[in-house]
Amino acid sequence: MFGIFNRGKNYNLHEYRDVKGNFDYKRYKEIQEEGNKEKIEHVWVLEGNIECLSQKLKEYNPNIDFGICHGTRRGLEQQWFRKYLNCDVIGTEISSTANEFPNTIQWDFHETNPEWTGKADFIYSNSFDHAYDPQKALNAWMASLKDGGVCILEHSRGHLPRFSNELDPFGVTLKKLKELIPQWGNFKIIDEFDGPAKRGSTRKRVMHYLWIAKT
Repeated sequence: MFGIFNRGKNYNLHEYRDVKGNFDYKRYKEIQEEGNKEKIEHVWVLEGNIECLSQKLKEYNPNIDFGICHGTRRGLEQQWFRKYLNCDVIGTEISSTANEFPNTIQWDFHETNPEWTGKADFIYSNSFDHAYDPQKALNAWMASLKDGGVCILEHSRGHLPRFSNELDPFGVTLKKLKELIPQWGNFKIIDEFDGPAKRGSTRKRVMHYLWIAKT
């Protein structure tokens, strides 16, 4: 059984339900693993934007020593952050393919890892659309931050409600996302900007970044 919980044109969230109407985590995980393997050669993240984010992170905090990237597939995010920040950066991926890539841990990003609590200078993800419960995911990510740390979310046209589906269950407009973030926890958006690198050729996609901190 599969349904869609639609909050309107600004926010879509697909739900995974079994025949009894209960949350079907097994189905969610299977869909994510299948999608990961089908798209394993596809790279969404752009190095130019990671370089830009790294420079801004160094300006924000010259003493960065640890970061976490969530939903990294091939792990290029952490590879590039490590290159430009010269510090320890790991990535998480729910699929078993995580074991094939350096500095990548198989982990469901909805769950809090006690080993990371209060340890990260920054969190980064362009995979927020893969969350079955975005509020739970964001709270788990924010729990990993040190005092003064930041969580960076990437939003683009591909994250809009009309593109949500079984593989990418969460779709939201940028305006709505900015409204939801402070409602989901003691969080505030401290900065936002477009990345310099864009996807596509004829119809380029702009990557917008929200910087989130604890209040």
